[in-house]
Amino acid sequence: MIKSLRSASKRPILYLKDKLPPTQFFVLSSILVGLLSGFAAVMLKYFVHSIERLVTYYSNAFEEFLVFALFPLIGILLTVIYIRYVLRKDIQKGTAEIVHTIVKKSSRIPRETMYSHVITSGLTVGFGGSMGLESPMVSTGSAIGSNYGSTYNLSYKDRTILLACGAAAGIGAAFNSPIAGVLFAVEVLLTDISAAALIPLIISAACGALLSKIILQEDALISFSLQQPFNYYNVPYYILLGLLAGFMSLYYARVFTWVDLKMKAVSNLWIRVFMGGTLLFILMIFFPPLFGEGYESIKSLSLLQPAVLTKVSVLNNFIRNDIHLLLFLAALMFLKTIAAAITTGSGGNGGSFAPALFVGAYLGFVFSRFINLTGIAKIPETNFTLVAMAGILSGVFYAPLTAIFLIAEITGGYELMIPLMIVSALSVTVAKYFEPLSMEGKKLSHMLNLSMEDKDRFLLSKLDLTTLIETNFSIVKPDDTLQSMIQIISNSRRNTFPVVSDKNELLGLVHMDSIRNIIFNPEKYDKITVRELMTKPAAIINLNENLHTVLKKFDDTNQWNLPVVEDKQYLGFVSKSSILTKYRSELLKSV
Repeated sequence: MIKSLRSASKRPILYLKDKLPPTQFFVLSSILVGLLSGFAAVMLKYFVHSIERLVTYYSNAFEEFLVFALFPLIGILLTVIYIRYVLRKDIQKGTAEIVHTIVKKSSRIPRETMYSHVITSGLTVGFGGSMGLESPMVSTGSAIGSNYGSTYNLSYKDRTILLACGAAAGIGAAFNSPIAGVLFAVEVLLTDISAAALIPLIISAACGALLSKIILQEDALISFSLQQPFNYYNVPYYILLGLLAGFMSLYYARVFTWVDLKMKAVSNLWIRVFMGGTLLFILMIFFPPLFGEGYESIKSLSLLQPAVLTKVSVLNNFIRNDIHLLLFLAALMFLKTIAAAITTGSGGNGGSFAPALFVGAYLGFVFSRFINLTGIAKIPETNFTLVAMAGILSGVFYAPLTAIFLIAEITGGYELMIPLMIVSALSVTVAKYFEPLSMEGKKLSHMLNLSMEDKDRFLLSKLDLTTLIETNFSIVKPDDTLQSMIQIISNSRRNTFPVVSDKNELLGLVHMDSIRNIIFNPEKYDKITVRELMTKPAAIINLNENLHTVLKKFDDTNQWNLPVVEDKQYLGFVSKSSILTKYRSELLKSV
């Protein structure tokens, strides 16, 4: 039934593919990917907010919140059960996994990724896990774009662009900010991009944002109204905020990574789940705003109503003045990072987008309220709350353009463009000075087994080994006679002949130079077999091997062609010249 429906849905698109010019079909594809990814993002938002309405119904008093704070444990437990017993495989989390797929897996994302993030992050965040939904939306949209490209047999380049289109549409739908979606795809996912590729990205992001706006009608989206225009007298304070945002971003990246690793070091999965749920319970009864994404608490800060955030906290009776409240908010700024890491480390699914915005909002509010309380100056707290969000987002993801335009879009105007640029630029500069790679950059560097700062090595790592395999080598069997092999040689343009078994296993190689002295001796034609002539390959290349090690094998063996094998199966040959040619092409693109 499902197969027949899938086949029926493919027919009209295949028909259009045959009838339309490639450029027009690709534009149509970007529209479809944008709409599908936007719809997936909207459904995820709706799923989460439906769960939240249920679990927050009885949370208006402290006594009720004691029970309410246990829900994150339930969400993480349900997520782990789904992954372990329904999905039965780990899911790819974060942008590093997506970039790794682009670089090493021909932009082919597993089909189940199109729905697994919706379910798992929905359960985790809906029940109060202290993470965000934007990274799962990016993963879901990327999977939709990738699988669309695979289904309709598009090239690696087109499949990669559609993957990025899905990610752009996810961000666009999450915040109703298509420009930020496009910039996120360019800054974080695509290391190089042509002007022509921007058009499908823009179309997809616009489609995702439009669908979100139509269905959600902004009631579930993060949005603010700017209350005071930019005043250039406040520039020194924005500079100081940018520096603080850079150090806070460093704190976020290092503490998140450390806590996440500590949680994952607990070998027993169920102990880890209950440990994480218990820690979140303790944190949330003291600091309730840690529950869920935290966007409602961000709105409270932007509306200058921070007192409502302590309403159901154990500490509520102890907060008696502005200084106490400021300490409470400052503690939240640091604890959000820990709560987010506990959530994902104990088995939940979510992203760092929302936690980064949360930390930024609290940093900006605490900073500006502190300045105002001391009487040093009178600065607009709402503006600083919003601008600091861009600072932390820029410093955590190393994506300043995304951060700038995201906040500019969700504030409904560009009055804060100058302070947004100042704070975002300073934040990412400070963070990069101490940590050359972002959190996701470090993860990707580890996955690729290279330093991302080494441009030559990174460009090589981008090359897809599968596209470099040559299959026009004539195959011989081990029991073939010399006479039959001579017939094969006469029809071949190659000097190397792979010896392959009936099971397609590579047994050895026969080199033309090694048999030249006997091929003109007819007496040996029926006496000698290929098995006697073949030699062991100087080296074998594995399909998933890093191209740096491949080039080292070429240098060590002084060969120009080496066989490629996967699970003992012969696939073809890779030549050193084809790698160098492809590398030069990538180098020219990156200049």
